[in-house]
Amino acid sequence: MVRHFYKLFFFTLFILSAAKVKADAVIGANDGKLLIGKEIYVLQADKEISFNEALKSAAFKKYDKDVPNLGLTAVSTWLRFTVTNKTQGPKLLLDVAYPILDEVELYSPDASGGFQTTLMGEIKPFKERKYDHPDYIFDLNIATDSSKTYYLRVKSTEQLIVPISVNAPTDLWQSLNYENVLSGLFIGAIIIMFLYNLFIYFSVRDKSYLYYVIYVGSVGLTQIGIKGFTFQYLWGNSPGFELKSVVIFACLGAIAALLFTKIFLDTPQRARRFDKVLTGVIVLLSVALGLTLIGKLQAGFQLMQLATTLFAFSLIIVSAIVMRNGYRPARFVFLSWCSLLIGAVIFTLKDNGVLPYNMFTSYSMQIASIVEMALLSFGLADRINILKREKEESQAQALAIAEENERIIREQNVMLELKVNERTHELNESLDDLKQAQSQLVESEKMASLGQLTAGIAHEINNPINFVTSNVNPLKRDVEMILDAMTMIENVSQSDISADEKQKQIEEYKEEIDFEYLVMEIKHLIKGIHEGASRTAEIVKGLKIFSRLDEDDLKKTDINEGIESTLIIANNLLNGKVKVITEYGGLPLVECYAGKLNQVFLNILSNAIYAVDKQFGNEHGGEIKITTGIEDTYVVIKIADNGTGMSDTALKKVFEPFFTTKEVGEGTGLGMSITYNTIKKHNGHILVNSELGKGTEFILKIPVIFDTKAA
Repeated sequence: MVRHFYKLFFFTLFILSAAKVKADAVIGANDGKLLIGKEIYVLQADKEISFNEALKSAAFKKYDKDVPNLGLTAVSTWLRFTVTNKTQGPKLLLDVAYPILDEVELYSPDASGGFQTTLMGEIKPFKERKYDHPDYIFDLNIATDSSKTYYLRVKSTEQLIVPISVNAPTDLWQSLNYENVLSGLFIGAIIIMFLYNLFIYFSVRDKSYLYYVIYVGSVGLTQIGIKGFTFQYLWGNSPGFELKSVVIFACLGAIAALLFTKIFLDTPQRARRFDKVLTGVIVLLSVALGLTLIGKLQAGFQLMQLATTLFAFSLIIVSAIVMRNGYRPARFVFLSWCSLLIGAVIFTLKDNGVLPYNMFTSYSMQIASIVEMALLSFGLADRINILKREKEESQAQALAIAEENERIIREQNVMLELKVNERTHELNESLDDLKQAQSQLVESEKMASLGQLTAGIAHEINNPINFVTSNVNPLKRDVEMILDAMTMIENVSQSDISADEKQKQIEEYKEEIDFEYLVMEIKHLIKGIHEGASRTAEIVKGLKIFSRLDEDDLKKTDINEGIESTLIIANNLLNGKVKVITEYGGLPLVECYAGKLNQVFLNILSNAIYAVDKQFGNEHGGEIKITTGIEDTYVVIKIADNGTGMSDTALKKVFEPFFTTKEVGEGTGLGMSITYNTIKKHNGHILVNSELGKGTEFILKIPVIFDTKAA
């Protein structure tokens, strides 16, 4: 019995000794990345304690999982671990692979028996780190076959997770480079999703795409923020913002996702009760965002966690309800949030030690996010296809109605034409009287139109006049300062002080008022006034040349000058969108009624501008070309545009009174009739070339000498 007792005693000692050895993190040459979660001791106090207090504390407890998940705490947590080096070299690296910890401080034993400290975390600028990587990497200098005990203080407003490992340098950098490649693939996928859907938003202007783009961007920043890359590359010098960034972008992403879902699934109509739930979750997220922004970080994080949990389950439930009601795109929403929830569950089980800590579980959220975003993109595309199909069906119905209306109109037109033919004979008898009345109406309309268009140049005159008036007050102020300077110089010159002192006082005063700049500014203001006055005079001259309403006699006139004055009058119609090209030939003076010809030019230009505007709308590309020349005894004016052009039917009726292709209220149909009569009055000719969809060209031929006999 005694012998068995001794055996049992020594066996127990062996087991305890083995347990003690296991409490050390022993890293060998081929161990690679060694997670030491099960070899650490944890001290969680209810208040902040110093290192000396932690060093003396007997309250450290052994942890039993590979990755410590220490929950939420407002104070620092202490970790103690011992590392035994079985590698060939003394240099090892400690990797704390959770970049969003606020404070990470390592206490390393030194040769004197004390401890040296190294502090890192989100509270310090990224550039102060020794190693350019988001993880917290510390040097462990341990001689081969020896051990050292370290203390690690960690603190965070978020969930306190500490994936801690001991590594040989080469093994760690190889592992981190592999992880960086995976993170790069995730970031690339996020950027592609963001830009692709942003392009679609600008194409279709669907607000759901805008919320989806905001969601993709926010989720991407949240995920790479958890990996520490935003702090490394975007705001490394802003620790204050880094402490808040993950919660901020998580809240923004969830809010955008909820707004997207409300629009995409039309929850106010398809799921009214749950729409109120979604609105409530948005309010909770907004409160969490507000708490985070004002510095209540832990409260903001806890409320964000609660809200995002409600957010995930609410979206799954509401998408299931809408899907059950037969709305096909809801399937994509349901599957996308289910995939994201699965990824979150895997990630959480990994953090709590249920699943192993490996590459798949570490990147489960990123993988799930990519799958979820892809499914939502498919859902958006499917929704666009449904809307397109509904639009096509609606257009088909509208076309059928339009065809039926057209049939009815044709029948009515036949009946109307019969009635018109019955009245034609009666109307022919009074045709001469009608033409006379029409001629008087045309003249009256011509004068009214001319006065109305001439008044339109007020806009052209107003700009240079405003330029003049805006320069007057600064010029008055500067001149008064010059006069004051002259008075001061006169007073100094009459004083009894020495010439050098006079010169000094004058120079000081000139420097005080910045005399050289004052002179330069006066010249600039005078130049501006001169340019504004010159431009005004030019416009008034153009108006005078254009109107000539009081000139009923024939006069020799420069046609090119008349066209230029007409362009000044029509400039407000051009509105900067229509390009005017002029190619003037050398023309002799022409005997004509100058005001009437200018009215002809204005009528044609107005129609050309209208046609170009209809063709191009708000886009550029519209063009009007004006060419003048001489052929035999005629001056030839060609005015061509690249507007809508005219059909053959419209071309035959273009000079008929009251005929117009413009919308109701945009034209009377008298302009081209006036033009035709004016050219005939000058014994000239007017030709029109037009092709529908390509443009129109008017060719005017005016005799150089007015033939009174022919008139």
